[in-house]
Amino acid sequence: MSQIIPVEPFDYVVFGGTGDLAERKLLPALYHRQLAGQLTDPTRIIGASRAEMDDEAYRDFARAALNEHLKSEEIDAGAVDQFVARLHYVSVDARSDRGWSELKALLGDGTDRVRSFYLAVGPGLFGDISERIRANGLVTEQTRIVVEKPIGRGLESARVLNRTIGEVFNEEQIFRIDHYLGKETVQNLMALRFANALYEPLWNSAHIDHVQITVAESVGLEGRAGYYDKAGALRDMVQNHLVQLLCLVAMEPPASMDAEAVRDEKLKVLRSLKPITEVNADAVTVRGQYKAGASAGGAVKGYLEELEGGVSDTETFVAIRADIENWRWSGVPFYLRTGKRLSERMSEIVVAFKPIPHSIFGTSAGRVTANKLVMRLQPDEGVKQWIMIKDPGPGGMRLRHVSLDMSFADRFEVRNPDAYERLLLDVIRCNQTLFMRRDEVEAAWTWIDPILKAWTETGQSVQPYTAGTWGPSQAIALIERDGRTWHESD
Repeated sequence: MSQIIPVEPFDYVVFGGTGDLAERKLLPALYHRQLAGQLTDPTRIIGASRAEMDDEAYRDFARAALNEHLKSEEIDAGAVDQFVARLHYVSVDARSDRGWSELKALLGDGTDRVRSFYLAVGPGLFGDISERIRANGLVTEQTRIVVEKPIGRGLESARVLNRTIGEVFNEEQIFRIDHYLGKETVQNLMALRFANALYEPLWNSAHIDHVQITVAESVGLEGRAGYYDKAGALRDMVQNHLVQLLCLVAMEPPASMDAEAVRDEKLKVLRSLKPITEVNADAVTVRGQYKAGASAGGAVKGYLEELEGGVSDTETFVAIRADIENWRWSGVPFYLRTGKRLSERMSEIVVAFKPIPHSIFGTSAGRVTANKLVMRLQPDEGVKQWIMIKDPGPGGMRLRHVSLDMSFADRFEVRNPDAYERLLLDVIRCNQTLFMRRDEVEAAWTWIDPILKAWTETGQSVQPYTAGTWGPSQAIALIERDGRTWHESD
């Protein structure tokens, strides 16, 4: 049974409170926590943006967001009424004094509760908002600030952002959010490794052949053309989501689940990544860009068509062979891939074990396939352990490759919460375990920056791939050169 623990009353100020993230994720996530009974009075959620509206108009906005982005069975009229009653709105300009006195008056002295500022805005506003929060005396001992990716466009800009925010808030008050770390299956990775004697003794180069991490999207730009064409898949997905997943797979056992102990071990992984430069970038990286094709919904445009003309060398697909130069993982490649307009929406981690050293079964028994541990992050969250068994029936020994399945939906009679639900309230609890520390962010960029530089210096172009496929053929060649293949979803 899931245990719901109410949290102490708090104020959540969401800058960008009328934006896409607030509408699709933040408001629905906080509503679900209301529905579960975790929000206590007099908790308040305060939307803040430049748009002119009053409290009632914002409550109407929130009701519409819930109706659009939640399933009908998730809507409880009483819970919705309780939730929207907590909502307030202030029209604030991040770059002028407009609205800040009203926000200060609404918050009051704030010494009786946690006060969290969620910056659901572009990183160009992080510094302005942080400075005005300080100038208006809104920082208390119980204040936290939450910042979304991207934390910079490279190492230097990340350092500037971290320094700017750090001039106002202590590191303990800063929560750099990566929603992938809030996913149930991602956290289960740590439980599988460190709560079971079965896996951890095998979690090393003596027993593991390679690891695959895939984060695939079936959608295209979805109105994000302005941002995405300046970022690309490497900055948008690899630097944060995929690198964080790699760290959780590869890190040494922390001394405890304390936030600093976990993040110390992740940092060691980042600092052990083999550099990718102009010397080896062509051999271990692939850049792709989708062209017109078909998805489940029918024919779709290519990337350049979605940009409405022009020329762009921005990658919408990346595949990388990453190597970790330490004792545990020496010689074990980590294959990372992510992209837009791929065959399906899917995120998974595949740990491929080494084959048995010798088969005692004859050729008539069939091929012995190496074991795999597959953790599906989305959709259909669950874990599969692929093993060899005897095919039932008489007539001799015939081997079969089958999976031991653990589907979260089938096994647990509770709703699987969205990642934002956990992370939003971890901020209130001041639990930093699932958030990125400053040195983590900068260490990740230290590995990513040389890849970007190598692509520029070598002129590595994007390889076209048809929308609705699994990316360019060069990504298949990347892994098959090593005698391996990408795992096919089952």
